[in-house]
Amino acid sequence: MFKLLKRYWNIIRRPSVHFSLGFLTIGGFIGGILFWGAFNTAMELTNTEKFCTGCHEMRDNVYAELKGTIHFTNRSGVRALCSDCHVPHNWTDKIARKMQASKEVWGKIFGTIDTREKFVDKRLELAQHEWARFKANDSLECRNCHNYEYMDFTRQSIRAQNMHSTYLADKTKTCIDCHKGIAHTLPHIPPGQTSNAAPPAGASKEVANAAR
Repeated sequence: MFKLLKRYWNIIRRPSVHFSLGFLTIGGFIGGILFWGAFNTAMELTNTEKFCTGCHEMRDNVYAELKGTIHFTNRSGVRALCSDCHVPHNWTDKIARKMQASKEVWGKIFGTIDTREKFVDKRLELAQHEWARFKANDSLECRNCHNYEYMDFTRQSIRAQNMHSTYLADKTKTCIDCHKGIAHTLPHIPPGQTSNAAPPAGASKEVANAAR
């Protein structure tokens, strides 16, 4: 057994001694394609709604809230998945986000929010992390679907027209500044703090119209 392992180790350590350059080149090319295909498939799997709601922490809390919003059901039939709003679409930012989100595995292992009570207690902190991330990247995930240049202001409420044509136009604010409650219920904001958010989705026709 030891001799067999040593033999394989020698092949791996100095493959050019045992195989031709052509064989190694073609083998490396095919291996690279297989690796990339497997990696990309696994990456896309983690973007599916089934994967995101696989744990009860997400399924019974934020996902349950999403079902009652315009991002889940609307007249056009276009539905936003979890990954549409929480994972950047371009590859480099997506990889960075996946690496950042890997720490959520530790939260699952140690039961950080494994009960409704724990989730509610930690909700504001979790929300603030996401708000800060959206603010830092200029609401990149929102702009994957919503583009200021393509907005039809005539189909928006007067308030929405004023807000979009003023604050988005001069980049004073970004989407998340006013739409924190558009897909999930806003957490309790302690006295003295402000969320700078519009009312939760569905709370007013005006906000719902602005989101369409």
